[in-house]
Amino acid sequence: MKLSFTKMHGCGNNYIYINCFDQKVTDPEKLSIALSEPHFGIGGDGIILISPSDRADAQMRIFNADGSEGKMCGNGIRCVGKYLYDNGMVGGRTTITIDTLSGVKTLELHVRDGKMQTARVDMGAAILEPAKIPVNMAGSSVIDAPLVVDEKVYHVTCVSMGNPHCVIFFNEDDVDDLDLSRLGPKFEHHPLFPERINTEFVNVLPDGSLKMRVWERGSGETWACGTGACATGVAACLNGFCKPDTDITVHLRGGDLTIRYTTETVFMTGAAATVFKGEIEL
Repeated sequence: MKLSFTKMHGCGNNYIYINCFDQKVTDPEKLSIALSEPHFGIGGDGIILISPSDRADAQMRIFNADGSEGKMCGNGIRCVGKYLYDNGMVGGRTTITIDTLSGVKTLELHVRDGKMQTARVDMGAAILEPAKIPVNMAGSSVIDAPLVVDEKVYHVTCVSMGNPHCVIFFNEDDVDDLDLSRLGPKFEHHPLFPERINTEFVNVLPDGSLKMRVWERGSGETWACGTGACATGVAACLNGFCKPDTDITVHLRGGDLTIRYTTETVFMTGAAATVFKGEIEL
């Protein structure tokens, strides 16, 4: 069996995209593990299936490199928008909808020379209630709360953008110097987080922008995380580092995203790129 795929990335967050309008994937968990492997597969942070939807222009399903399914991927959804537009699957419309496990999301596509360059995504409202994130803490929110990890106290702010995030701001340490391969799993598997957690390690820069590294549950450190950038923008506002209803630049290892947090929703704007297309024999 041969499977056609497209390798795409948003700010270096790279997935293998499979058009399931005309192909069938029967075991996506196993397939994601195999294809994500860089030496014997294609290499990537996981796979994303693009399928028909009865309530949107298309449906996306995200499977991480370890085979676990994610509910939402901010960088991935921009790439899905680009795939649909560039391949003529939305009739040239620049406002489209994508069905995800976190609900239907609306994208405004910015096009140049017949190709989508960037997209603004309405990511929906930020979820702060601990039980809905989920986080095993009492109260109405988790903002700047102390958490002991590896015998050190960190102050965490927890947000769900369709999947759970734990954001940590560092005043003295440069996040570029952190050993995420050691620290990331300790947060991911902490008993405070019953469904594991994505963790953002953040510096607030003098110009008010944010520098972020991310450890994603199921994938490890990735070069970018769209929902993580959204959660970081929200957390920065909740902690007084940034202001709501303004554009916040988040610097990721693979590029920049623009986040705007309002009480009703969170907007994310960023680029998407096609790397290559191919066919693999299974």
